[in-house]
Amino acid sequence: MKEFRFWQVDAFTEKPFNGNPAAVLIIEEELDDQLMQNIAIEMNLSETAYVLLRPGENPYLRWFTPMSEIDLCGHATLASAQIYFKEIDQTSNEITFDTKFAGPLGVKKNDSFLTMNFPSRPGVEIELETIPDFVFNSLSSIKPIYARKSRDLMLVYESEKTIINMKPNFNNLLEYKDFIIVTAKSNNPKYDFISRFFCAGDGISEDPVTGSAHSTLTPYWSDQLNKTNLIAYQASKRGGELNLEINGDRINITGQAITIISGIMKI
Repeated sequence: MKEFRFWQVDAFTEKPFNGNPAAVLIIEEELDDQLMQNIAIEMNLSETAYVLLRPGENPYLRWFTPMSEIDLCGHATLASAQIYFKEIDQTSNEITFDTKFAGPLGVKKNDSFLTMNFPSRPGVEIELETIPDFVFNSLSSIKPIYARKSRDLMLVYESEKTIINMKPNFNNLLEYKDFIIVTAKSNNPKYDFISRFFCAGDGISEDPVTGSAHSTLTPYWSDQLNKTNLIAYQASKRGGELNLEINGDRINITGQAITIISGIMKI
């Protein structure tokens, strides 16, 4: 029997039961991919992160949804940094994770705030006519005004009210292969824009707060608002805040995190 230390962290929030929960496992030897997938299924969170400690090298970070390994995940990176700074190296204020798909990802700690340095993924504009009508109809009776495609499909709407009032038909969205970001300019003076993130085929229908989506959202809204520093709100039921800074082909994503569960998994 093997034992693994794990934590559950609420990311992009300072309050328990808000933000986006992620599981973090600290491991000292490589695990079989199927075992990591099975653990992610057992955790049943949007992401489970594995931090492989490697003496003399950067920790190696991977993320699994309940369905598959994912190429980039913001909230689980934030959660992993939270655990690393609190449980592994309490003297450090900076860590770089090596990753399988996204290259090195640095995280800096400043009091209770964690700042991740992520790649910008602006994507390309696509014509609304190329997107199946059932996608729009599954989201809202109101059509978006603009679309952009990176890893995810980003749909821009005229009003934040449309975003907040969406009640997606996730059964229909199972027929669409891409994750979907919906976004609009915020009416709240505290925020520049809001968004939601739908991933019907990935085990969790709506991701509460999605750091990686802001690799696409930030360059778009930076251009639209002519700002390099933005504050965003992801308007899921749990909700979460992100401070964003665009710097060329990189984006600094800042948020807070709180650990709510720790334990030992025995397999």
